Amino acid sequence: MAKRTQSTSAAVPDEALQELTREQALDMLRQMIEIRFFENTMFDLLSRDIIRGASHLYAGQEAVAVGAIAALRDDDYITSTHRGHGHCHAHGDRHAKTPEEKQEHMNRMMAEIMGKITGYCKGKGGSMHIADVAHGNLGATAIVGGNIPVATGAGLAIKLRREDKVVLCFFGEGAVNNGAFHEAVNMAAIWNLPVVYVCENNLYAMSVPWKKASKLPNVADRVQAYGIPGVVVDGQDVVAMYKATLEAVERARRGEGPTLIEAKTYRYYGHSRSDPKRYRTKEEEREWREKRDPINLFKRRLITAGWLTEEEFAEMERAAEQKIQKAVEFGLQSPEPPPEELYKDVYVEIKPTPEEIERERELRERVRNSPDMRQIPYWQALNEALREEMDRDPDVFLLGEDIGLYGGAYGVTRGLYEDYGEERVIDTPISEAAIAGACVGAAMVGMRPVGEIMYVDFTPLAMDQLANQGAKNRYMFGGKTMVPLVMRTEGGAGRAIGGQHSQSLEAIWTHYPGIYVVMPATPYDAKGLLKAAIRDPNPVLFIEHKMLYRTKGPVPEEEYVIPLGVADVKREGTDLTIVTYSRMVLRALEAAEILAEQGISVEVVDLRTLKPLDLDTVVNSIKKTGRFVGVTEGYRTNSFISEVMALVNEAAFDWLDAPMVRVAAADVPVPRAESLEDLAIPNTQAIVRGCLEVLGKTL
Repeated sequence: MAKRTQSTSAAVPDEALQELTREQALDMLRQMIEIRFFENTMFDLLSRDIIRGASHLYAGQEAVAVGAIAALRDDDYITSTHRGHGHCHAHGDRHAKTPEEKQEHMNRMMAEIMGKITGYCKGKGGSMHIADVAHGNLGATAIVGGNIPVATGAGLAIKLRREDKVVLCFFGEGAVNNGAFHEAVNMAAIWNLPVVYVCENNLYAMSVPWKKASKLPNVADRVQAYGIPGVVVDGQDVVAMYKATLEAVERARRGEGPTLIEAKTYRYYGHSRSDPKRYRTKEEEREWREKRDPINLFKRRLITAGWLTEEEFAEMERAAEQKIQKAVEFGLQSPEPPPEELYKDVYVEIKPTPEEIERERELRERVRNSPDMRQIPYWQALNEALREEMDRDPDVFLLGEDIGLYGGAYGVTRGLYEDYGEERVIDTPISEAAIAGACVGAAMVGMRPVGEIMYVDFTPLAMDQLANQGAKNRYMFGGKTMVPLVMRTEGGAGRAIGGQHSQSLEAIWTHYPGIYVVMPATPYDAKGLLKAAIRDPNPVLFIEHKMLYRTKGPVPEEEYVIPLGVADVKREGTDLTIVTYSRMVLRALEAAEILAEQGISVEVVDLRTLKPLDLDTVVNSIKKTGRFVGVTEGYRTNSFISEVMALVNEAAFDWLDAPMVRVAAADVPVPRAESLEDLAIPNTQAIVRGCLEVLGKTL
């Protein structure tokens, strides 16, 4: 611990202050004052409509952020919440070493909140999504509890890499009634991850008081169920926050696992600017401001200890006011993001070169025309892809339910646990949100996780982590981060296992910007596309089909990768084009054979990747055939194939000789009864009928 520096004036002993030097204490006070002035200024700017949008002010809670972050090192990480200005300021201030850098930090914060290009995230994140990933601030989320699994994932990456780092995760007490909290904290507990969870209990989640949200008096009481320490701290006491966090951080560095710190605190403003605060009394607010204000409490202690004078405090306030005013002027004078920024930073753009596309096309043709090439099942092709990528890159690891000793629900990961060990093939609890969030967090700090969610039907349980965190973080944080994760799952019907294990939900996932969707149909495609997905710097949802795992096909023994966003013409034809993907490719090829007997030449285009979509191959095929039939196992309404039809209408309408036809699953939950399941899902005959319809013929 740092030793106390003697003041020039008579000092009154304060045992708690022995944890700090005078310089540290004054620096903490300065940060708290700056946060207060920043938040009060924000309130004024919001009131005058100079700043627009949602902002959730941190005034009253300054001691939590300042005390906790003071216990970190520069190479540690934090994750934040929608009420994250205080966290961002305290974290960025410690990384800014000169007065000029500290002013720049404040300027970039203010500019970001104003939505300006000079902000930390180029104005794309704003108040609720402020981040400085380059310095270890992994960003704020507007989804309550959304950052908790991300912090857990970052902690997992630290442990797997055997780094001496810690993650500090801030959230409010409202988040602990969210399932993501329980999934993530349990995961961190069982794996002894170096994460310190800081719950800022300001008594009201939004308007509902804690006493109406829990029978337990303390949030900290809850984590006893997970076997980790829960510590209750006076969140208005910056020294107490520092000491408690330092102990938790040191515990985490020793490999003893996570701690939850509950900081009892109070927000002075409403949940947001529009909050009338009818759920609490004026007397209560006045009591906290007059008797429990963290700045005044610390000021009095420092004056009593002889470390501060009233004049020095007044000078701190004047300096803070000037600093904030400069930041406001900087923000107001900064330009808005230019129009060309609209589509920047959604993805890390990596387009395959013409040479790569041609090389894969030549390999594809060789695979088709080599009868002596080895034939392996789909599951084995995926298994080989995982092995090769794990051998190639030590940052690749797997996590998911039953993927270890069990080998995966459909056998894709069999043997990997034995060969790579439990640190690279990680069995998880049944916690879809935590699995996905752990992938996001680990990816953001540089690893390449391959998660598995057993059925695509379960992916909505992970939707926040994949769609709101993983898919959006790059864009919201101004392109300053990458999230290179793969989430493997499987979908489709055919096993008579009912409506919650048989769906094709790819359309949901293609709707979200920021995430790719891959759906291979053959063993060759499965291996090459999975390898490409693992190497890609973007989040990828990799959907396999349960009825394809045992299908065999030719796969080269040589190492190869199939570029994402390149469709494959599985069969050439001249009379009509079938566009499809996944298992429906096999059905479409069967239909093409039947139609060939009637003299009808069908071209079958396998999209292979839905995002990025190779629309050029589709359009070129339509230019040749003049007719389009789209086939999907997804529900008819809002299916992905409907989106393809819309794109074709925009890009190739003049080339169509007939209205487009869609062959899709019935708009019903997939039935258990096999006879009804067969009716619900497109079969070969249904595709044949669709092809005849587009030709104006009947069976």
